[in-house]
Amino acid sequence: MCLAIPGKIEFIDALSDPLMAKVNFGGIYKLICLETLPEAQVGDYVLVHVGFAISKIDEAEAQETLRLLKEMDDLNKEFSEGISS
Repeated sequence: MCLAIPGKIEFIDALSDPLMAKVNFGGIYKLICLETLPEAQVGDYVLVHVGFAISKIDEAEAQETLRLLKEMDDLNKEFSEGISS
C-alpha cells in the first residue's frame, strides 16, 4: 500500500536540476522533486509520495485529505491513551 500526502507548493527553484519545490504540509516544509510534474506551479496542491510530486489535486480535495489524516491521528492518540490507562 502506498500513501501520498497533499501539500501546497510555496516556491519552485526553476534553476535546480532536478526541478525542486518547497512544499507546505500543514506548516511542515519539505523540498520535493517536481521532475514527474513539471507543469506544477506555485499555489498548486500536489500529492507527494517518497519526496516526489505525483499528481496535482484541487484545494478542496487536499483539505479533505488533510482533515481525514488529522482525524486518524487523533483517534490513534485516543486509542494509545486508553491502552496505557
